[in-house]
Amino acid sequence: MMTPRKTLVFDLDGTLANTAPDIIATLNAILASLGHPPLPDHHAIQMIGNGARALLAAGLKAAGVPFDQVFLDKLFVQFLAHYEKHIADKTQLYPGVIESLDRFAEDGFIFAVCTNKMEHHSKLLLEKLGIKDRFSAICGRDSFPFFKPDPRHLTMTITEAGGNPEHAVMVGDSGTDIQTAKNAKIPVVAVNFGYSETSVELLNPDVVIEHYDHLYEAAIMLAKKQILTV
Repeated sequence: MMTPRKTLVFDLDGTLANTAPDIIATLNAILASLGHPPLPDHHAIQMIGNGARALLAAGLKAAGVPFDQVFLDKLFVQFLAHYEKHIADKTQLYPGVIESLDRFAEDGFIFAVCTNKMEHHSKLLLEKLGIKDRFSAICGRDSFPFFKPDPRHLTMTITEAGGNPEHAVMVGDSGTDIQTAKNAKIPVVAVNFGYSETSVELLNPDVVIEHYDHLYEAAIMLAKKQILTV
């Protein structure tokens, strides 16, 4: 019997690309419009990973800006508009991403993105970075009625890509990604160069890598274990 094609699912911010410079610049632009100084990069970067609205709320709180839901909603619209105009000013793919995707493609892997970034922004950014067409599905925070760490965000992304959750591996940089994969009972590779406030080694992913040069061996190992246990 033919083995189903394997699916490799990536988080976006802090996993495929270093998006922090443009995200933080947008947050600080909103704070500046309110007459507040910018947040230091090392502080703001820890707020990335749960979506733009959560980032904005955390940023306002850190800056001491009082807000209610109505005010947050208004600023959120401004945040999205500013970010869209500057989405790839400084954002870059991490070293080795292209080469890694090429290698997995030769083995027939399906690629997908599962991110808490808005779907429109995710697709726009990946298009500007030149890799949008490599992914069979790009699913964001607003793609389904639920989002990471809800496991359905991940499993439905895999299904939309034409894959099978029983033959998939997740790649992420945060506790949210790791917990999502565990909730979905899908093996997970954590990169240690992303935006996790806690060292990913302490979050018990299946494998930790420090460069995309190491992803192929890690994912193939996990995929083989998966086949044996299905």
